[in-house]
Amino acid sequence: MTVPVPATAPAPAPDLPRPAPGREPARPARTARDRLLDARPVLVPLAAVVGALAVSTALAVLAGAAPVEAATALWEGMVGTPYAVGSSLNVAAVLLLVATGFLVAHRAGLVNVGGEGQICVGAVAATAVGTSLPDAVPAVVALPLLLVTAAVGGAAWASVAGWLAVRRGVSEVITTLLLNFVGAAVLVLSVHEEALLRQPVTSSETLPQSAPLVDATHLPLLGLPGSPATVAIVLALAGAAVAALVLRRTATGVRLSAVGLSRPASLRLGLPVDRLRFTSLTTAGAAAGLAGGVLVASAPHVLDDGLASGYGFSGLVVGLLARGSFLAATGIATALGFLVSGGINLQLAAGVPASITQILESLVILGVAGTTIWAVRRTPRAARRPRTRSDTEATS
Repeated sequence: MTVPVPATAPAPAPDLPRPAPGREPARPARTARDRLLDARPVLVPLAAVVGALAVSTALAVLAGAAPVEAATALWEGMVGTPYAVGSSLNVAAVLLLVATGFLVAHRAGLVNVGGEGQICVGAVAATAVGTSLPDAVPAVVALPLLLVTAAVGGAAWASVAGWLAVRRGVSEVITTLLLNFVGAAVLVLSVHEEALLRQPVTSSETLPQSAPLVDATHLPLLGLPGSPATVAIVLALAGAAVAALVLRRTATGVRLSAVGLSRPASLRLGLPVDRLRFTSLTTAGAAAGLAGGVLVASAPHVLDDGLASGYGFSGLVVGLLARGSFLAATGIATALGFLVSGGINLQLAAGVPASITQILESLVILGVAGTTIWAVRRTPRAARRPRTRSDTEATS
C-alpha cells in the first residue's frame, strides 16, 4: 500500500530589488564596439566611396596620368572651387528629384525604370513653353509655368506605363524601360526638326538644339560667390521633405504602404488599389519630368540631344541604394553629384579616358550596394527582427 507523501510548499522566491517608481532599470554600459556597429550604416558606404576613389585613381595612373595630378584633378573637380561645388550640387538636385519619385512609386510596390525618358519628355514640354512665352511675362509666372509643364509632361509619359500596369497587368519595369528609348527619340526629333523646336538654321555650323529660353524662365542662382548653384537645390530638398512627410505621416502614405506590402489584402480592406498604384507611378514621372525642366531652365538654357546624360538611370540607382529612406537618398545623390563633377574634371585636366568616370560611378554603386548587403547579413537576427506586441509585453 502506497503511503501518500504530503506535498511541500515551494520555497518563496527571494525578493529581487525593483527599480524605484518612475525610474527605468540601469542599462549596461555601451562599449566602443557597440558605437562602431551603430555607425556602420554611415561608415560602410563611406568606406566603399573611398575604395572606389582609390581604384579609379589607380586606373587613371595606368591610363598615363601622374598619381598626384589625377588625385588633384579629381579633388578640385569635386570641391576645389566654389564653381565646382555649385555644379556638383546642381547635379545632386536633379538626381534627388528622380530618386524622390522612384521612392514614392516603390512605396506602392512599383519600380519606375523610366526616369530617363520622363526627363526627356519633361524637358521637351518645358522647352516648348520656355521658347514661346512673350518677353513681357514676369518671372513669377513664367518659371512656375515652365516647371509645372515639365512635371505634367513627365507624369503623362509615366501614365502610359501606369495604365498598362493597372488595366492590362503589364509589368511597369518593362514598359518604363522601353519608354526610355521612345522618350529619347522624341527629344532628338524635337531638336533636329525646325518644324518642332530646333533653332533656325542660318549656316552649316548651326547646332541641333533649341532656341534659348526667354530670360523669365531661367532658374535664379542662390547668390553664392562664384557658384552656379541654383534654386533647384532648394526645390529638390523641399520635394524630398514633402514626399517623406506624406509617406510617413499621412493616411495616403499608409495606404501606399499597404498596397506595396499586399495588394490582395488591400483589396479586402476596400482600398482603391488601382488608383493608388497609378497615382504613385505618375507622381514618379512628374518628379522626373520636373528634373528635365530644371535641366532646361539651367545654363545654357537650351535643349539639346545630350540633355539627359544618364540622369534618369543614376537617379534610379540613388533610389535603390536609399532603401526607402529620403535622408539616405539625399546623401547618396550628393555623393554621386560630387563624383560626377570630379570625374569630368579628371577627364579634362588629367587627360584620362571618359570611361574612367563611368567606372568610378559603377564602383561606388557596387561598393555601396555590396557593403550594405554585407552589413545587413552581419547584423544579428534578433536585431533585424521587428519588435512585436508580445516582445513589448515581455520586456515591460
